Order: sequence, then structure tokens, then C-alpha cells
Amino acid sequence: MSPLATLRIALLALRINKLRSALTMLGIIIGVAAVIIMIAVGRGAQLRVQDQIRSLGSNIVMVLNGTNTSGGARGGAGSQPTIFEEDAYALGREIEEVQAAAPTLRGSGQVVFGNANWSTVFYGTTTDYLTVREWGIAEGRPFEDAEMNGAGKVALIGQTVANSLFGDANPVDQVIRIRKVPLTVIGVLERKGQNMMGQDQDDIVLMPLSTARNRIMGNPASPGKSRNISSIMVKMRDGPQMDQGIAHMRELLRQRHRLQDDQDDDFYVRNLSEILEAQEAASKVMAMLLAAVASVSLLVGGIGIMNIMLVSVTERTREIGLRMAVGARGRDILLQFLVEAVTLSLIGGLLGIALGIGGQELIARFAGWPTVLSLDAMLLAAGFAAFVGVFFGYYPARKAASLSPIDALRYE
Repeated sequence: MSPLATLRIALLALRINKLRSALTMLGIIIGVAAVIIMIAVGRGAQLRVQDQIRSLGSNIVMVLNGTNTSGGARGGAGSQPTIFEEDAYALGREIEEVQAAAPTLRGSGQVVFGNANWSTVFYGTTTDYLTVREWGIAEGRPFEDAEMNGAGKVALIGQTVANSLFGDANPVDQVIRIRKVPLTVIGVLERKGQNMMGQDQDDIVLMPLSTARNRIMGNPASPGKSRNISSIMVKMRDGPQMDQGIAHMRELLRQRHRLQDDQDDDFYVRNLSEILEAQEAASKVMAMLLAAVASVSLLVGGIGIMNIMLVSVTERTREIGLRMAVGARGRDILLQFLVEAVTLSLIGGLLGIALGIGGQELIARFAGWPTVLSLDAMLLAAGFAAFVGVFFGYYPARKAASLSPIDALRYE
């Protein structure tokens, strides 16, 4: 019997029992759709983490102030000012593995332009901050050396601040006020988006470190505590020596702070890249787990196909015997039932792909979760559906092909 005739007979048999065929395909439809949706959600989570890594910058290390102890209670990181502006310059100058180091002094308050105002955070820093964060300027220019050395009244603002204060107008050369200090906007930063904590990175104002210290924070320039900073953002050079570079940083800071061998560090070093890479690895594992769980639906659908095909063999025993009596061979019977099982799986797979595409679109639109639909996920789901049809359809087909024509004709 030709393959085309076999396919025609298989489709006719499925058409006779439309409801049963549809219910049998339902398990495959749900399984394929679940696999596609879970893979799309998992890859969307991975993409979001990768975007966060890119927005933060690569090879980022942060140096934070140490802790203080009062009445036996220890404060958190940053509760004791222990790092200085000169520490940042020393790291950039003396550590070979450091590409750039930017001191930062953090504050918060209302930024005002005309009748508009906006609550934001501001950082006093240097132009190295843009290098460390790999942050470009969409409009305008960066700080000049004279502005950084002379506490120039200038600022760079993020996209969120620009939109909140100026709307569609150009902010460059406009004057804003922070704590009643006028600052001229010399540039607008490129959009960064949210970080891994969901915070808006574009809700920021940057100014020269000397401006933040001497004009905004209210401390005159003088040695001692006024040289304290909030943190140091460090960009390490590409290569496998990052851990070695961090060790050299820690050693240099201990020397500068005159710490003895038996004394703990009075600062904290955080490798932000490692944290984000660990989060990315966790998201990959979660994506694989979601796909594996969704694949169980395909297994259940395959068992349903086997069950229905076994019932079909029993119901059509006399038909099988009659076909064998008029010359059909065992492999023809085997092929017929196998084609029926695979057809059920493939049709269910195609419908499942359509349902999966629609499902991930609904999740992205209404739940706000990022999803990434990929061709390989659809091909994988469809291929697995076909495999399920062959695997679970083979036993019933083999059982039908092994029937004796005489016994089959006598079957009641």
C-alpha cells in the first residue's frame, strides 16, 4: 500500500471519531503551548538580567564605607565614613588591573526648574564615573577639568529627571536648583532603565564632586572628614585577573588606612558583576526547570494517545482482520496506526504552537513580564510532539499488526 493511501485511510479513521480525536489532541496542545510559554518567559527573564548587566557596566567593583559599633551593636555597611576621595585616585593610579575609579558622594533632594520640581538623588563625582558605568551623553557635554577642580555650578541629568522637569523641551543650558543652589544643565545622559532592584537608573543628577561637597552638602573644602565619600565605583580591565586586582585593591586600601594584620578591613568591596552573573545563572536554571515541568504535559498527552490508540485497535479488530484477509501485510497495519498517532501529535503540536504564541503575547501585555519567543523553541516543541506520537503510538500499532487475521475476524 502506498504511503499516500495509508495517510488517507488514517485521516478518514480520525475523522470518523472527531470528538475523541480532538480530546486526544488536547493533551498535546496544552503541553506544546506550555513548553513554548515557559521557554519564552524564561528567556525573557534571562534577557532582562543581561540588560541589567549591560546597564550597570561590565567588570564593576564597588568600595563602600565600613561599619561602626555602638553599645555592642554593629551598624551596616556605610555606617562609618572610612574611605576618602584620595583612595579612589590611588586605586586608579597604582592598581594595574583598574581601568578607572570614580569617587562618589551621594545625596538626595528636590530639583527645581521654574514651577516644576522633582525628588531625585544626586551624585558628586568625576568624569571617570561615566567611564566606569559605560554611560554615554545623549545631548550636551561632560564636565571640564576646571569645573571639577573649581566646584563649577554644572550638572548632568538623567532621562527621567529631564522628562519630569522639561517635558519635550531641550534641558541643555537651562538652570535647575538643588537645595537653592543654581546649576546649569550641560548634558543629558543616555537612557539606562531599571537596575536589578527595580530602581530607575535614569532618575539621577550628576555634578562635580567638589560642587556636591562645597556647595550642595554644605561642607567647606578642608582636610579630614570633609574628604570622605559615599563609595568608589571601580571598573576593572577585561581579563582573568579580576580577583587578583580586587586583592591588590584591598591590600592598597589597608595600607592607606594603616590597618594592622590583626585588624579587619574598615571598608567593603562588592563585585557587582559576580552578583549579576549569579542571577543570570539562576535565571537560566529556572528557565530549564520551567521547560522541564511544562514537558510533563506532553508526557501526559502521549499517554492519552496510547490509551486512545489501544481502544481504537480493540474497536477495529474485525476491520484489521478483514484488511489482512484481502492482502494487507502486517507492516501496512503498523504504518496505518502509527500514522494516525503521529497525525494526532502533529496537528496537536501545530495548534499548541498557535496557542503558545498567543499565550506568551497575553502574558507580556497584561502581566508585564518580558517574554522572548524563539523559533527553536517552537521547533523543539513540535519535534517533541512528533516524537511523542511515534513513541506512544508504536505499541498500539505493533499490537494491531501482530493480530492473526482468523482471530481478528472471529472477534466480537
